[in-house]
Amino acid sequence: MKKLYVAVIFIFSLALQAQEKPNIVLIFIDDMGWSDFSCFGNKDAKTSQIDSMAAEGICFEQFYVNSPICSPSRVAISTGQYPQRWDITSYLAHRQSNKERGIADWLDPKAPMLARSLKENGYMTGHFGKWHMGGQRDVGDAPLITEYGFDESLTNFEGLGPRLLPLVRTPARPQFRKIWQGSEKLGRGKVIWMDRAKITGGFVTEAVKFIDKAQEAEKPFYINIWPDDVHTPFFPTLEGWKKGGDKRNLYLSVLTEMDKQLGVLFDKIRSNEKLKNNTLVLICSDNGHEPGAGQSVPLKGCKTNLFEGGIRSSLVAWGPGIIPKDKWGSRNKASLFSAIDLVPSLLKLSGSEIKADYDGEVLTDTLIGKSDKSRQKAILYRRPPDRKYFYGSTNPDFAIRKGPWKLFVDLDGSNVKLYNILEDHGETQDLASKHPELVKELTEELMNWNKSMPKDNQEAHVKKRKKKK
Repeated sequence: MKKLYVAVIFIFSLALQAQEKPNIVLIFIDDMGWSDFSCFGNKDAKTSQIDSMAAEGICFEQFYVNSPICSPSRVAISTGQYPQRWDITSYLAHRQSNKERGIADWLDPKAPMLARSLKENGYMTGHFGKWHMGGQRDVGDAPLITEYGFDESLTNFEGLGPRLLPLVRTPARPQFRKIWQGSEKLGRGKVIWMDRAKITGGFVTEAVKFIDKAQEAEKPFYINIWPDDVHTPFFPTLEGWKKGGDKRNLYLSVLTEMDKQLGVLFDKIRSNEKLKNNTLVLICSDNGHEPGAGQSVPLKGCKTNLFEGGIRSSLVAWGPGIIPKDKWGSRNKASLFSAIDLVPSLLKLSGSEIKADYDGEVLTDTLIGKSDKSRQKAILYRRPPDRKYFYGSTNPDFAIRKGPWKLFVDLDGSNVKLYNILEDHGETQDLASKHPELVKELTEELMNWNKSMPKDNQEAHVKKRKKKK
């Protein structure tokens, strides 16, 4: 009888320890501008649900993603390493297009995935939403999402496994029609067709079911919710079309509808004391906005380029039981860090072993409001190989952000620009001529970093484009 009692106590102790590990939810929004949340300055639309999370959390104003375009940004936030290490430096597309740009067809499953590390530490792991790290267009032999450390997944047309694919309609064409049917032809998982305007709600529904499973199993959970509503083409509800059919109004309609649908997930977590007191929710964007749709006021630039509007993301961290109460509703304007820092920081928070050689730094206390510490190393960028000329601007080849300084330089050492970002968010005053030694130092650091990374077809693509001109 005594042995049975000891065994029961031991099992109960293990369950208690598992529950003490914080649950983690990462909401990674596609193509959203820095100032698109109303808590970050949007005057044209109200993101009430996300604002309510910010009111019990922290808004970070100097958070950066590690690429201005989709797939590499997702690699960085998943692995804690620069995406160049894994030959993913632009969005994944058809095989031929990937080959021409010198990028992989999918992320190598050997990459040090956050999900896998958390799973090894007793977490249940789920991915719900856009993937875009393999299994798109004509690439049907990519690994399934569950091969990267996830117990369950439900994605869109840019991933494999179970998928939600969109049915779309407009006031002029009110009958639902299918788009992106090529994904269905790839097979590799059950396909469910759903109203495009409600797809985030579909991902949220599955995530809520997953949370219930984790609670029943008395296990902590890590969940990705990666919506793609605010990526073109925009298909709001029919009611949303009434606000206007121009690009900006359609964008605002899908933005507010996404916010509303995410509210179901937020309510699930907030309404349960155990979840509320032991869950950290992070909300940010994968890169900047598309021109004419989102906004990044007062930042310069947009999606695909290395200016601030392409790589700086609004970040909201919510966790009333994890973040000190005196930090609720606060704004952190001082801490400079990036998506690659989230992986080792979350591993530390969860008590998981940090085994990989991460490019990210452990900034757990910053993330949960117990410190204003910044990343110590520079944040380094190489532009997507196919995005030298895009959206009417010429994109610098390289960028580096270190302390208050940001430097741009091209591959041949030309077109050097230097800005003090703390004093000049809009990158308007080039200070390169005033700080030649700093320019030399930052340029050398950038070029040495680039030499240490696998190459893509950045230079070849520029030459090809120049010939066409």
